[in-house]
Amino acid sequence: MASEQDVRAQLQRAGQEHLLRFWADLAPEPRAALLAELASLEPDALREHCQRASAACALAPGPLPDLAARLQPLPPERVGSAIRCDQEARLRWEEEGFRQIALNKVAVLLLAGGQGTRLGVTYPKGMYQVGLPSQKTLYQLQAERIRRVEQLAGQRLGTHCTVPWYIMTSEFTLGPTIKFFKEHDFFHLDPANVVLFEQRMLPAVTFEGKAILERKDKVAMAPDGNGGLYCALADHQILEDMKRRGVEFVHVYCVDNILVRLADPAFIGFCVLHGADCGAKVVEKAYPEEPVGVVCQVDGVPQVVEYSEISPETAGLRGADGGLLYNTGNICNHFFTRDFLEIVTREFEPLLKLHVAVKKVPYVDEEGNLVKPLRPNGIKMEKFVFDVFQFAKNFVAFEVSREEEFSPLKNADTASRDNPSTCRRALLAQHYRWALQAGAHFLDVHGVQLPQQSGLLPNGDPPAICEISPLVSYSGEGLEMYLQGRELQSPFILDEDQARLLQPQDC
Repeated sequence: MASEQDVRAQLQRAGQEHLLRFWADLAPEPRAALLAELASLEPDALREHCQRASAACALAPGPLPDLAARLQPLPPERVGSAIRCDQEARLRWEEEGFRQIALNKVAVLLLAGGQGTRLGVTYPKGMYQVGLPSQKTLYQLQAERIRRVEQLAGQRLGTHCTVPWYIMTSEFTLGPTIKFFKEHDFFHLDPANVVLFEQRMLPAVTFEGKAILERKDKVAMAPDGNGGLYCALADHQILEDMKRRGVEFVHVYCVDNILVRLADPAFIGFCVLHGADCGAKVVEKAYPEEPVGVVCQVDGVPQVVEYSEISPETAGLRGADGGLLYNTGNICNHFFTRDFLEIVTREFEPLLKLHVAVKKVPYVDEEGNLVKPLRPNGIKMEKFVFDVFQFAKNFVAFEVSREEEFSPLKNADTASRDNPSTCRRALLAQHYRWALQAGAHFLDVHGVQLPQQSGLLPNGDPPAICEISPLVSYSGEGLEMYLQGRELQSPFILDEDQARLLQPQDC
């Protein structure tokens, strides 16, 4: 183990000697832990990290002055749509996607390293319940969607298939996630097909370029963003594991989208049939100023431009059809070939830029007292998963319906959007629509049939509460055999047991 003298010399070289200022106060065990942590921080890299964080934070925020002239929408031939396509095209995409899944060539990869700070919880977001009648967590919903898509693909091609689930965690989320999965028997997935791995951590930095101590014996560390995926893939030999399993295509997504379709056959099939090495699901922007990144081209190269980088004038531009010119909103839902990921980790990862996130970082003051700041006081540097789009040889975008596929959980219910209530309502509204499309009718508390309506009530709830297990239906398919002509009392839960009761005897 490195000595105190060695570590002090390293910190002096990095300009971060203050990290040992409480050395005299520490007992032997905390001293050893602190030395081990500090010894792992290479001095030149630490100095550069702190300087880059401070310099990047000092840059004036706002739209980039020369961006408008360099910006272009994606070429139409690079964009597909699950909304505007004809039925024949959609069936062709789905068939190809199911074929690749049945051949065991598709994996899903969950980005689950972030902390639920804005949500106001101290545990991983995937363990969160938004208040569904079933009380299912995000992790459970996602696990059940994997099981269902495996079943659908296997039935189509008469095979038994597996969609491996890779989960990138962080120092904060790894332990609780492993414990949660074990407690829930991996939601009946084979544990050998659920691979958890950890992304790197970077020191949080003050505006003056000093690494922050969160305790006398610990540096404040933060995950290196969802773009830390590429280093983590290399650190833990994940791509080698995929290769051993025969995986060629990877669906990457964020943990917080309650409507996410894992290994979506239409998306996978569209990308494969177009020969894409990299793809992104997008939704149409709701309004020009919506705070989502835009998938577009800059100097002819595909990338995501953050909403804060686009001027209001550019964001409001309209195309010939009257729609927003830059309307392809990024939802962190991506397709990669394994070959492309191998090239990125081997060649392009060092070229990814670091982005500034200004956060409230607890710290110890000069007297050693813990301070929980009321306003942002520190900088966390992050890489973004989508910054590799620029390296793709054949990039495509795939438009999907927001109401069917995108409702993120970002904030506590005190916020007006992207909170537990909006997520719960989005999922229940989707399932209500599916039930109506399958021929069901809903009754009120007096047994009177409710009028069918697709919109939400003034309070944001659907007209009736209906929850359909992913184990029964992945995207609304096959519900007619259970619900056609049925009169249902709200709230109604269609799980596997209920489906067996409702299924006709001759099915």
